[in-house]
Amino acid sequence: MAKLAFLLAVAQSMLTNGFPAPGLPHNVRNLDERAITLSTDIDVTTSYSTVISTLQSASVTESPTITGIIQTGLPDPGFTPDPIKTLSEGPSNTLAPIDETLHPGPTEPLNDVEGNVFVPMATDAPLQQISSRNDHPIRKVNIVDGDVPIYTNKFYANLFLANQNYPVWTHPYSLVWAKGTGDTWGMSVSHIERSQLAWGPDGQTPPRYWIAPIGIQHIAMSAKELGTDTVLSTEYLTAFSVYANLAPSVNADPVISFPLVQGMGFVTALYNVAKPQLSSGVFFRTLDYVEQLNGVTYKYRITLEDDSHWLLYATPVGSLGAPPFTLINNHLIEGPDGFTGSIQIAKNPADGLGEQLYDSTSGAFATNATISGTVDDAFGSYTLAWGKSGVQNQTLLMFALPHQVESFDQASKDALTDMELVTTTKGYAKAVVADKITMIEPELPSSLGFAPWVPDQNGGNSGSENTNLAAEFRVMVQNSGAVELGENFTSQTNLDSMYYSGKGLAKFAGIIYTVQTLGKDTELAAAGLVKLKEAFNTFVENKQVVPLVYDQVWKGVVSSASYGGDLGQDFGNTLYNDHHFHYGYFVYTAAVIGHLDPSWLDQGSNKAWVNLLVRDFANPSATDPYFPFQRSFDWYMCHSWAKGLADSGDGKDQESTSEDTYATYALKMWGRALGDPYMEGRANLQLACQKRSLRNYFLLESDNQVQPSQFLPNKVTGILFENKVDHTTYFGRNIEMIQGIHMIPLNPSSAYTRSRKFVQEEWDMYFSDGRADQAVGGWKGILYANQILIDPFAALEFFAGPDFDMSLLDGGASRTFYLAYAAAMAGSGGSAVANATETAVDTAQNEPVEAASVAEAAPVGGEDVDVEPGPDDDSEASDVEGRDSDDEWEWEWDEDADTNSQEEDGVEDANDAEWAWGYDRKRKL
Repeated sequence: MAKLAFLLAVAQSMLTNGFPAPGLPHNVRNLDERAITLSTDIDVTTSYSTVISTLQSASVTESPTITGIIQTGLPDPGFTPDPIKTLSEGPSNTLAPIDETLHPGPTEPLNDVEGNVFVPMATDAPLQQISSRNDHPIRKVNIVDGDVPIYTNKFYANLFLANQNYPVWTHPYSLVWAKGTGDTWGMSVSHIERSQLAWGPDGQTPPRYWIAPIGIQHIAMSAKELGTDTVLSTEYLTAFSVYANLAPSVNADPVISFPLVQGMGFVTALYNVAKPQLSSGVFFRTLDYVEQLNGVTYKYRITLEDDSHWLLYATPVGSLGAPPFTLINNHLIEGPDGFTGSIQIAKNPADGLGEQLYDSTSGAFATNATISGTVDDAFGSYTLAWGKSGVQNQTLLMFALPHQVESFDQASKDALTDMELVTTTKGYAKAVVADKITMIEPELPSSLGFAPWVPDQNGGNSGSENTNLAAEFRVMVQNSGAVELGENFTSQTNLDSMYYSGKGLAKFAGIIYTVQTLGKDTELAAAGLVKLKEAFNTFVENKQVVPLVYDQVWKGVVSSASYGGDLGQDFGNTLYNDHHFHYGYFVYTAAVIGHLDPSWLDQGSNKAWVNLLVRDFANPSATDPYFPFQRSFDWYMCHSWAKGLADSGDGKDQESTSEDTYATYALKMWGRALGDPYMEGRANLQLACQKRSLRNYFLLESDNQVQPSQFLPNKVTGILFENKVDHTTYFGRNIEMIQGIHMIPLNPSSAYTRSRKFVQEEWDMYFSDGRADQAVGGWKGILYANQILIDPFAALEFFAGPDFDMSLLDGGASRTFYLAYAAAMAGSGGSAVANATETAVDTAQNEPVEAASVAEAAPVGGEDVDVEPGPDDDSEASDVEGRDSDDEWEWEWDEDADTNSQEEDGVEDANDAEWAWGYDRKRKL
C-alpha cells in the first residue's frame, strides 16, 4: 500500500481552472462534473498476475496507408468580402476650424506596474442599451460546463462544433474523435512528419501551400464499452486546455477522459472501469513490455508499420502488478477488463534519449495552464505554469515552440532537452522537462505611442516618436486634413458592418490626431473631433445600422447581423470571427478621443462601452462572469486566431497579422488614455511576443530557420491554419491582396512588428521596379504606405503627387496620415537622403503646385529643426528661427531661385540641407 502514495492524485482537485493566474478561480456555476476522477483512496481490488509476453508481433503484416486526406480548399463557409472599401464619393467641402484649443492628456508611457499584469479590469454586466439574446445561431454541442463564458476561438473548438469530427491540434500531436472511422469510437492520435506534407499546386515554385494530411490514425485510444451510441462531451474549458470525455451513451458516465493541453508531451487517457482498446490505421508491428517505472507505472514499446516508434505507459489505480496488454492483431491491442487509471502514449523520435526523457516523466500529465506576466519599463516576461496531476513527484514533459525557446529565461533553458518533434505549421517543438516555463522580452515597445515611431538605426527593437515635421509638410497635413475631415463621417462609419464602420472611425481618428500633433492645427483638429464624437456616440448608444447584442449562450458581444440566418454577414462577427480585428479599430478610435479630450472618458457610458469590447476579445481575467479570458489571443502561440464558431478540418486560422498587432496596439493606447498601466504594460508584452511569433511563423525573412525553406520566397504565409499554410486570402489571390492583408492598417506599431529587413525583401520580391503600380484601388495605396517603412521619400512622392487619386486609399486609410507618417519617417535621423519629393498638391484646391524638394533633409542624430515657411512670392527675404533650437538660422530668399540656401550662424555645414520653397504655403479653407 505504500506505493499508493505515488499514485494518481485527484484529477479534479489539481485543476486550478482559473486564468490568468493561480488564486483567481474560474466562476463555474451549475457545473455538471463528468470528467473522470482518479483517486488515491481507491482500495486495491485487482492483482494482475498474468505472465506478459516480452515481445508480441503481429501475425499478419500490411503496408500502411499514410497519405490521409488533403484539403486544398478553404473552409466552407468562407467569409469572403474584400476588406478594402474605398470612398465612393468625394468631400463636398473642406472642414473649417473652430475657435477651440484641445488639451490632450499625457503622452508618456505608463511604467508603474507592480506584480502580475493580468489583473481584472471589470466584471459588471453589459450596458443596458445592448440587449441580450439567448438564441445564438450556433448551438453548443455537449459542453458540460455550466452557464459560463465559453472560449470560442481556442484550439479545441472542433470538439464542440457541428458533427465533432474534425481534429484539434495540441502541437506536436493532433487528436480527432474517430466516431466509427477505422472501426473505433475512441480518440485518434496522429503525428505528421514533414515528409508527409503535401505541396502544391504541382509544378508551382515556390509552392502556394503545404498541407498536413488528416485522417491518419497512428494510434486510437478507445475502450471496448464504446460503440455506435458513444457521446463526446467537453468540460473544464480554459484558455490552454480542455477535458474531452467519451461515454457509451447519452446518460452514461464517461469511461475515458482526455486532458488536452497545448504542448502536452504525452497523450493521456484516464480510464474508469473500462477495457482499454488501442487501434491503428497504420498497423501495429510489435508490442513489447519493458519494465515497471517509478513504482507505479508500466512501460510498453510499440512499433508501427511506418517504422515509427511509440511508447505506452500504464499507471493503474486500485490494482497491483503490471496490467497486461495483448496484441490481438495488427489493428488492435487490448488491455485488461475493468481498468482504472491512466494510459499515456508518446511518439519517440530520439531512440534512447527519448525513452529516458519519457520514462523519467511518465505517470504525470498536465491538466491546464496559467499565465502570469511582469513588465518593468522596456523589460517584460511571462510564465506558463501547468497544473499537474498523476504521479506528483514526476516533473512534466511538455513541448515548447520555437518562439518560446528563443526567449527562454535561464531556468527554462536548463530544462530544455535535445528531443524534438515537428509540428504542422510552427516548426520543430522541443521537449522541456519542467512544470513551468518563462519567456523574456527584453525590448518592449514602451516608447511607442500615438505618433509615428521611428526604429533606432542600430537594428534593435527600440525607437522613438517623431512629431516634428518641417513646415511645408505641416502645411500639407493641414490642407489634406481639412479636405478629408470635410467628408461625410456618417456614410463611412454607420454601416452594416462593425468591421467597415470601425475602419472608418479609426481613419478619422488618425486624421484628427495627425492634424493636432503633427500638423499643429488644434482648431481644425477640434472641429474634426466634434464630428468624430458624434459618429462614435452612435455606437455607444447602440443605434448603428446593425446593433450589437450580448449573446447569453456563448457569452460575448456580437453583431446582430447573422441572427437572420446569413452566417457570413460582417465576416461572421456573430460567430465570433475576427473580433480583435473589428473591435480593435473602435478601441483605437476611443483611445484617440480620450487622449485629445480626457474629459470624454468620464462622460456617459463611453469608457464602459469601450471596455465592453475589450473584455470581449482581450479580457485579462477569468473571474469575469460575462466574458472569457483572452478570447482571441493565444498566449501559447503568441498570436490570435480569427476563426470563431465555425468547424474546420484544418483548425483555427488567421490571415491578417497586421490587424492582429493593430488590435494589441489599440489596447496599449487605450490603456494609456485611461491611465491604466496594467493594460498598457500587458499590451506592450503582447506586442513583443507577437513580433517574435510573426517573425518565426508568418513574415518570412530569407534566413528564417523555422518554416520550410522552399516556402520562404512567398515572404508571408498567407492564411496560417493549425494544419496547413496557404499563400492566399479568403477574398482573392492577387499578390497585392495576399501580401497587403498583412500590411493593413499602417500605424505606429507597424515599424516595430514588421522589420525593415522583411519589408525590403518583400518589396524586392513583388513590388519593386514599378510592379506596385499594377495594383488597383485601395490595395495600391496600401503597398505604397508599406513602402514608408523602407523608403519614406519614395512613398512621400507618391502620396504628395499632383495627380494623386483618392480612390487609391483604403476606406480605413487617409492621405493625411500617410503624408505625415512618411514625412516623419523621412525626417528622423539616419543618413542623408536626397529628393524627398518633387511635387506636392494643394489639397484644398485639388490642383498641382510646386513641391518641396528636400535634399539631405535628415538632420544628424534625429534632432529635427522645425522651420517656418519661407515668404510668399511677393514677400521679401526674412529671417526665421528654429522652434526646437536656440540656434539662429538665416534664410536668403530669391523669388527666381529654385532653392534657397540655408546657413547656420556659428555652425559649419549643418547637413547642407537645401529646401525648395517655391509654392504657396497658405492653407486655403
